[in-house]
Amino acid sequence: MHWRERAACRGVDPDLFFLIGNSGPTLEQIDEAKAVCGQCPVVEQCLNWAMRMGRVEGIWGGTTEGERRAMRLRGARQSKDAVTVVA
Repeated sequence: MHWRERAACRGVDPDLFFLIGNSGPTLEQIDEAKAVCGQCPVVEQCLNWAMRMGRVEGIWGGTTEGERRAMRLRGARQSKDAVTVVA
C-alpha cells in the first residue's frame, strides 16, 4: 500500500491544504491543515516526499512551502559547515 492511501487527509477537501494568501483567514486554514497532519500516520513520508520534490505548493507533512524552504536552507548550510570543518 502506498503511503498516500493511509494519509489522514484522504477524504478531506484538498482546498484546505492549498492556501490563498498568507494572512488573516489563511493563518486559520494553515492551523486546520496542520491539525489534520498532526493526526496522520504517514506525516513523515509526506514531508520526505515534499522535500525531495523541491518547490511544492501547499501543506505537506505538516509544513508550509516556506517552512520547507527554510528546512532546505538550514540543511544546505549545515552541509557547507560540515565540509568546511572537514577541510
